[in-house]
Amino acid sequence: MAVPEARSGAALMITAKVLLAAGLVIVVVRLVGWLVARLGQPRVIGEIVAGILLGPSVLGLVWPQARALLFPSGVIDGFQVLAQFGLVLFMLLVGMELDGRLLRGQGRRSAAISLVSVAIPFGLGAGLGVLLYPQFGTGTGTGPGRMAFCLFIGAAVAITAFPVLVRILQETGLYHTRVGAMAIACAAIDDVIAWCLLAVVVAAAGAGGPAEVTGHIAGTVGFVLFMVKVVRPLLARPARLPFWVTLVVAFLSAWATETIGIHAIFGAFLAGLVMPRRPEWQDQVRVRLSGVVDAFVLPMFFVVVGMSTRIDQLDSWQSAGVVVLVTVTAIAGKLGGATIAARSMRERWPVALSIGVLMNTRGLTEIVILTVGLQLGVIDTRLFTVLVIMALVTTAMAAPLLRLLSRSDAVSAATAARPHAVVRH
Repeated sequence: MAVPEARSGAALMITAKVLLAAGLVIVVVRLVGWLVARLGQPRVIGEIVAGILLGPSVLGLVWPQARALLFPSGVIDGFQVLAQFGLVLFMLLVGMELDGRLLRGQGRRSAAISLVSVAIPFGLGAGLGVLLYPQFGTGTGTGPGRMAFCLFIGAAVAITAFPVLVRILQETGLYHTRVGAMAIACAAIDDVIAWCLLAVVVAAAGAGGPAEVTGHIAGTVGFVLFMVKVVRPLLARPARLPFWVTLVVAFLSAWATETIGIHAIFGAFLAGLVMPRRPEWQDQVRVRLSGVVDAFVLPMFFVVVGMSTRIDQLDSWQSAGVVVLVTVTAIAGKLGGATIAARSMRERWPVALSIGVLMNTRGLTEIVILTVGLQLGVIDTRLFTVLVIMALVTTAMAAPLLRLLSRSDAVSAATAARPHAVVRH
């Protein structure tokens, strides 16, 4: 009988360091998230900030010995694996949140606002990419280069963080209102469009030429049809879908899209979309997953993000100017585009501005997208940092602006009316 080989002292040391670092990370992320929530901001803002505080931009500068002790390369490698699992589970939940029933009663109004709120920022972002490519895009990416870079910036600027938007609506009391219902419907359409755009960008960035891009896109379309036409009906048959089946579908779907060449998060998101729309079952799955994702796995992701965020590299007035330019472009495209579209639908200015502010939130979903771009080499750590700052600013400004707008008589009258459909979270 073979005797298992004894674990080496180095492996035991790495395991011990991973356990120590994980405990510290959970405490810091929860503490900073709680402090930020006390200030009236979404908790995700504090969680992202906590990851940056533990990274090279803060802890690495203030106390480099502590960072080297707590987060050696072996620990970060372990966190990256946990972060990938966390992203799959997080995107599964995001897909489950997007319910087609939310669109009932909203019709062409929400569709028009969504299309405009994606088209304008995407165009502005792609144009901004043309300006930024000489400084940030040289040597990045292994595929079509400039085109992939510009399209990625456009897609990153065009995204709305659906889960963060829902939380802000709940915290501001706008969740069960007409404004809230419109914002949720717009964000649902918006996210589907933006994720499709990003899938095309990722396919282009990871391919060596037009033939490979076409192959990736064709494979993606075929897999989507398979999930919708085959997997969704099969999942809908059991009266009570076992929890383990949900996980298997999510991870196999993530594996399939990773194999196709468009990243695992798209498969997990698609798995969430095809899950049965049974409120009681969805609530049970959400409760079982959210505890693990929020309390343990996502903190690991925030640390990985913090290690990639290099504020210390933005050490010039030129870098500060890029941060301002990117942030202003993102706000003008998303908030401005959604507001103009809502106003063209004859919404009052305060209501239109409220929709624009909500659509401008990015949060964790934006960080996920930026991480994909960084992993693919489409953007470097400097631009990643710039875009993380943009995501934090655009998310942090939402709650204060909504409170200001809610004081107006127009929004008060609008929020007094209940939507036609019951909106569930």
